[in-house]
Amino acid sequence: MPWFLSDSLPEYSATVRGLLSQRPAQHTILLGAIETLRAAGTQAFGAIAPLFGWWQGPDGEVSAAFLHTPPFGVALTSVPPPAAAALAQALVERRRMVNGVNADPAGAEAFALAWHELTGDAIGLRMRSRLYQLGALRWPGPRPPGQARVAGPADRGLLIAWSEAFHREAQSGPEDRDSMVDDRLSYRGLTLWEDAGQPVSMAGLTRPSAGQVRVGPVYTPPGLRGKGYAGAVTCAVSQAARDSGASRVLLFTDLANPTSNGLYQRLGYEPVEDRAIWSFRRSPADRDAGPGR
Repeated sequence: MPWFLSDSLPEYSATVRGLLSQRPAQHTILLGAIETLRAAGTQAFGAIAPLFGWWQGPDGEVSAAFLHTPPFGVALTSVPPPAAAALAQALVERRRMVNGVNADPAGAEAFALAWHELTGDAIGLRMRSRLYQLGALRWPGPRPPGQARVAGPADRGLLIAWSEAFHREAQSGPEDRDSMVDDRLSYRGLTLWEDAGQPVSMAGLTRPSAGQVRVGPVYTPPGLRGKGYAGAVTCAVSQAARDSGASRVLLFTDLANPTSNGLYQRLGYEPVEDRAIWSFRRSPADRDAGPGR
């Protein structure tokens, strides 16, 4: 059965709504991206238009979905490895430029291996991530000094600088940090923790989607780490999300970072599922040839 590809956000949203609503926490990336594109426009993530798609059986049931919002890689629901490989084939035939994939570990590996076989691009496992959902929120003890406040336009320069620093460390994220910060400011989606009146840590929240929000990014400058600020600002935004009516509060961690994984579990976050992020890199001689060479 083929993948169905679409450039239409309304068509995609209507088609995959049933699938995504069955497991909204596990589908937070796709649901969040749909809401961002709906609110901020099709260039919310960058100048390249997004691409959408779904896997539909003869009975009409949609059993898998993906979206591609460059500069991010393909975000894919859990699928059998053969279906993931078939998606790689469909995107090559579409001549879609893809720099990575984010999916369940088996599906991500199958997509990456198929992409390498079809294009010759170098591939590598960049990160294993874990999705957490908030249970009973527990503030860190002892609670660090200071308090949280929602960031505003006057904080824009600091927020951009910290966002750039966060994404350098994470080696991922949107290329246009200014637009990302402006978008978050438009719906009060960034919070600062201040100690003695000085910002010392930052945490963000996505737009509500399907009754849930996702925490991130969380960033503390290196010289201020180890003081409990990241835990405090995470608790502040987590509580704010719940107070605003979110039924689920989620976040992702890098499994290679035991510090953050331990912290979030101490705050009351519980594991939901693991994902794998693979990156693709083209050789200089092939960069102008297109993916279907």
